[in-house]
Formats: sequence, C-alpha cells, structure tokens
Amino acid sequence: MIAFAFIGLIILILLAIPVAAVMGVLALTLNFVFTDIPLWRALGEVSWGAFNEYTLLAIPLYILLGEIFLRTGIAEEMYTALSKWVSWLPGGLMHANIASCTLFSATSGSSVATAATIGTLAIPQQKKYGYNERLFLGSIAAGGTLGILLPPSINIIIYGVLTNSSIPQLYLAAIVPGLVLAAIFALTILVQSSVFNGNEVKIRASWPERMASLKYLVPPLIICGVIIGSIYAGIATPTESAALGVLAVLALATLRRKLDLAVMLSAFENTMRTTGMIMLIIVFAYFLNFVLSGVGLSNSINSFMSNLGLSPVWTMLAVIVFYVILGCFMETLSMMIATIPIVAPIVFMAGFDPIWFGVVMMILVELAMITPPIGINLYVVQGIRTSGGVGDVIIGALPFVVAMFAMIGLLILFPGMTSVFL
Repeated sequence: MIAFAFIGLIILILLAIPVAAVMGVLALTLNFVFTDIPLWRALGEVSWGAFNEYTLLAIPLYILLGEIFLRTGIAEEMYTALSKWVSWLPGGLMHANIASCTLFSATSGSSVATAATIGTLAIPQQKKYGYNERLFLGSIAAGGTLGILLPPSINIIIYGVLTNSSIPQLYLAAIVPGLVLAAIFALTILVQSSVFNGNEVKIRASWPERMASLKYLVPPLIICGVIIGSIYAGIATPTESAALGVLAVLALATLRRKLDLAVMLSAFENTMRTTGMIMLIIVFAYFLNFVLSGVGLSNSINSFMSNLGLSPVWTMLAVIVFYVILGCFMETLSMMIATIPIVAPIVFMAGFDPIWFGVVMMILVELAMITPPIGINLYVVQGIRTSGGVGDVIIGALPFVVAMFAMIGLLILFPGMTSVFL
C-alpha cells in the first residue's frame, strides 16, 4: 500500500497534473482500491474543517501584505538601500539579494513571494553589472526560501496547526537559525566569488549616500516590528498580527502617496489567486490524510518505524532522508500537510522537542523549494528571466543546498540554538 501511494503520487506529479488534483485523485483511488468504506463522502466535512481553521486566516493576510509591499515601491527602495551597504563585498549585489530576502521574509511570510519580489528587482542588475549568472540566480532562489523559516512564516503557522504547537514559540525558535542560515548563505557567496574571481562591476556608494539610504529600511522594519512586536507584547495572536501588518503597510503606503485604486485591485486579485491555490491544496491534503488514516496506512507507517528499533539519532536521520527525497517530487505545502501528521508523532516519541523539530522541518521544506524537479523557487526565478533554461538556476542553487545541509547539522549539534529567545 505504501509503495502504491508513493509511486502513484510521483506518476501523477510527473504528468504535470496540479498538486491539489493529484492528492484528490490519489485519495479517491486509495479509497476505492483498499477499502469498501465510502470515505469520499466525508470530503464536505473535511473541507469545512479545513476552511474553518481560524489560524489559517493569516495566510491571505500575509500574501496581501507582500503584494502591497511590492506594488507600492517599498520593496524596491529597500533593495536599493541594502545594495549600497553590502555590494562592496566579494559577490557584490548577491549579498544584497540575501539581505533583501531576509528583510522581506520578516514581513511577507511567503517563500514564493520573497523570491518573486526580490527576483523582479535583482535580475535586471545581473547582466548590467556582469555577475556570474548561475550563482546570482541561485542566490535569489535560495534567499527566497528564508520566507519559510523567518517569522511570520506561513509554513510555521501550518506546522503549528498540524502539531498543536505554540506558533509564538515557533516564531521565537526560528529567529536565530534563520539569521544564521542567512549568514551561511552570505559565506557561500563569499567563498564562491573568491574562488571563481568574478568580474562583476562593483557598485560604489559614499558614506553620505549609505546614511541617506537608511530611511528606506525604516518601512520594512516598522512592518516587522508591528507583526512580531504585537505577538510578543500580548496584543495580538499570530492571525491578528497579520491583520495589523496589513494595516501598517496600508498606512505607510498612504503616507507615501503610493496607494491608489489600481494598486489595491491588483494586490487583491493576486492575493485571491494565490490564496485559492493554497486553500485548495490544504483541503485535498486534509482529505488525503483522512483517507490514509481510514485505510490504515498511517498506522502501518508508525508500526513500521517503531519495529525498526532505530535510535533517536538514526530516526531523525531517516526522517531527514525521507523529506529530502520526497521534497524532490512534491510541492512543499502539500508535503507538509500530507506527512507531518504521520511523521511528527514518530519524531516526538523518539524524544525530540516539537519546537526544535519545527525549525528543522522548515529547513527541510526550504530545501525542497530549490531541489529539482519540483523545486518551486527554481521555476519562480526562471519565470522572471527573459532567456536561458532552468538548468542555470538549478546549478546556481546547488551550493546553497549544501549550505542548508550544514545548517541542519548545526541544529543537530547545537539544539539550544532554537531556545535562545524561549
């Protein structure tokens, strides 16, 4: 049954069927093949349960925040300001890519939104200043994944809902690992640029220009402060803080006279498109989980893992290998919803802390965003380009894949990294 489900999942994905439809078809097939119980009749109730989850209301709010952030020019000014401060380093603007992704991630909560926004701003600069194209594209794809790890991450909200973990605690636990991973990305760029002696043109900025550019970093810092500060001040829940973040970006855009009807309509349209896609995936992933439990697959996997008699360390390594392989073939959101209810209890029974595992899980999800053939950030960055194949983006992202494995190793060796602010 396990082999049937896994092979069926891969075949349907390779046929380029939308992920939500893949999970729906697989769930119905498992229902009709492995049990006479009409589990499909519960689809309505399962859908209502998914749509009725209050915490998930944060998803469209964070998407809307990112859309307004981009369309009112705040993101572009942030990128320009950061480029003045870090472009003197070996690798130049690639450090601005990472720094911008880090700061934008702390406001948008979305990996795809981060990669798309920073990619739109940065890619035109690559040819203009003569950067190594592959590494430059890879830095955007990898930097975009920070939207999954740094608060207010949408994926952390989903993990918290699936495991009944504290979302504020998960946010706090992710801050230090997120910043450390950004630093490792910057180190990766430094090493690569030094080894290959890039011929990029350095962007020079005087100290007065740098100091003057700091004002453009204030809006994203205000938005981040409103979102994160309201949570830990006890003023708002993670969902309510998302609404406060939207109000903050609307106020800033209004003060800057960048908000008009066209901007709002465009932001609302893209928000509805993205939210509809995400919620459809969530509904069918919940339904697939329901069917998997109904046909006994969840219990079979739990029994299989328990009977292996693995030590906690080997259990964690097996989970990491499982997600690395699965991440190559499955969209990340659906991967989380379909597997965490099965895998998380095994990990917790092995003695691992749910908050710590949540951070590790986020990095594994990040890894899936830049590993072919399904790594969505690879295709987001490729979609912004005007020429070339996706192979350039894949090759450019490989050094950052190694960096993520290094980060997972650090978390295993130094688990206290996640409890600095707890």
